[in-house]
Amino acid sequence: MNGLLITVIFTSIAINQEAMAQSRLLEGVKRNSEEAKSICQSFRELNKENISAGSPKSIQKISTQKNISEVDAEILSMYVRGLYCPDTF
Repeated sequence: MNGLLITVIFTSIAINQEAMAQSRLLEGVKRNSEEAKSICQSFRELNKENISAGSPKSIQKISTQKNISEVDAEILSMYVRGLYCPDTF
């Protein structure tokens, strides 16, 4: 029983830390509109080549530029497109 309780506690802490990191990532872009505009410009350039902003190429580029995981890059991509450049695909 104690093992289960310890597992639950550590799991909830790990999930909470990941959510906090994603929140900081999104807040950073929210506070820095120039960064968001730069990301949008990158999406528009990809769109001109008929490449989606949500494509693996785009996600990998964001991941590399920001030194974040591809999952975080995908979340950031959706957030930026939704708030700053919904005209991109």
